[in-house]
Parts: sequence; C-alpha cells; structure tokens
Amino acid sequence: MTPITEVEGRRLALSNLDKVLHPATGTTKGELLHYYATVGAAILPHLRDRPVSFLRYPDGPDGQLFFTKNPPPGTPAWVNTTPVPRSDAPRARQVMIQDLPSLMWAANLVVEFHTPQWREDSPAVADRLVFDLDPGPPASVVECCRVALHLRERLAADGLTAHAKTSGSKGLHLLVPLVPAPSEQVSAYARRLAVEAEAELPRLVVHRMAKALRPGKVFVDHSQNAAAKTTATPYTLRARRLPTVSAPVTWEEVAEVGEGSEGGAPDPLVFLMDAIAPRLETYGELLAPLFDPDAAGVLP
Repeated sequence: MTPITEVEGRRLALSNLDKVLHPATGTTKGELLHYYATVGAAILPHLRDRPVSFLRYPDGPDGQLFFTKNPPPGTPAWVNTTPVPRSDAPRARQVMIQDLPSLMWAANLVVEFHTPQWREDSPAVADRLVFDLDPGPPASVVECCRVALHLRERLAADGLTAHAKTSGSKGLHLLVPLVPAPSEQVSAYARRLAVEAEAELPRLVVHRMAKALRPGKVFVDHSQNAAAKTTATPYTLRARRLPTVSAPVTWEEVAEVGEGSEGGAPDPLVFLMDAIAPRLETYGELLAPLFDPDAAGVLP
C-alpha cells in the first residue's frame, strides 16, 4: 500500500520508501525524501521560477537513467508548468518547482534537478554565469580548486564575484550573479575567459571538450551558459554510487584543497546528503548573494 502524506495542504502518494537506491551506503528512497524535506528551504530558491529538467534514476544510479525536460506523465495539476522556447517543440512546457509540495512530488520520482541560468519570465536572459570545472584523470578536484582560484581572481578583475559549489561528482561549479544579460553575451564572455585561462595555465586548463585534450587537465566548460543548457541545481542529489550532493563550499575550503596534493584526504570536497544540514547550520546559505540584487555584477 502506497503511503499518503500531506505537505502544506497537498496530498502526496510516496512510493517504495524502503527501496535501496545506493547499495554502497544502504541509502533508501525514504532517506532521500527526508533529505529534500530537510533542505527544502535551501534548494527551493534555486529552483523557483526556473524551468526544471530532470535526470531520473528510479532504480538507483546503477539502473536506467533518463533525462527529460517534459512534464512527466501524471504530473499533478497543482504543479506549475511554464512554456519554454524550444526549436524541437514549439509548444513545449516544463515543470517549475515553486513550493515544498512540488519539491517532494518531484523527489518521489527520484531525480537530479537541473536548471538554466535564466528565469521563466526572461528566457535566454541570464542572471548568473556558470563555469563547470571537470578534471581529466589523473587530475582531480585539487587541480579544479587551483583553476577555480585563478578564475575567481580573473572575474574579480572585471567586477564579478564568484561562488563555488561541488558538482556532486568529480569537479566544481562556479556561479556568478549578474545583472541580467542575454545568454549569448554571457556565453561569449565565459568562453573568452576559458580561452584566456588555457593560455595562462596551459599545463592545467583546456577549454575544449575533446577527450584527447583532457588527460591531466581541467576542462573549463563554459557551454552551460547557452540558453538551452542546464546545470545541476545547488543542493540536488546526484545519480552517483554514493548519495553525493552538489554542495556550496567556502573559498577557504577551495584554497585548502588547492594547496594540497593527491596524497591528501581521500575525496576532498565530496559531501554526502547527511553532511548538508550540519553545513547549513555552520555556514548558512553560502550562495545567498545569488539572490541579492546588490551583489549582481555587470557583464563587461
């Protein structure tokens, strides 16, 4: 029998709560839902007013994974959707997660949350810039931190303030709050900085995606600034062997890891879901400046 629960006046059918999604840790679907209920106040501002894409992994990360931008079959009428400009589907709509009931409904589908850099009322006008720093083995998050520190200084030279989070996988994401600007302009600027970084740190950075170029280097992925692209939302769980989270980190943590080496702590800057509530208590919302109009920088 599927248990029914009420969240802020909405009745939700939550299924398979005892199902183990991460065998390595024994993490169940019920624990996943508890995580999202606990961090709802932190993740919702990052989801709200943005069309959401889902990477679904209903049988865990070892099962079938599928990415969808369309509202899933059976989406309740009370879950908001919004029209989105898509060349392949002129009348396309996507889900928006505006409140805790919508969050818990989506979490019950077992998903990663992915969002664009723009809001639904201004398609293709970005209010943030993103860099995805992805290490090519044997490079690791250590090298990603070094590149992040370099990009932080470069962005600061243009009056822009970067904030860091883990990808929830091997790398880092940098997020920069912007006075809204066309996605095309943000993309061009991000690409220019990635090319500059490769020129200045040729042994450490590559700006092109080709796998042959990436061993031992950090790929500075600027492409997620394109209007059609999305990035893992802060605080989302990832479909990985362990229940890792795309978690905000302090620049002190980034610097400490960047000064380290491969012989340091195993998997530095990897945070499992149980670590997030204590981190919020300790640090608060490290990405709060993303929502402060006074913290937004003007694109050069």
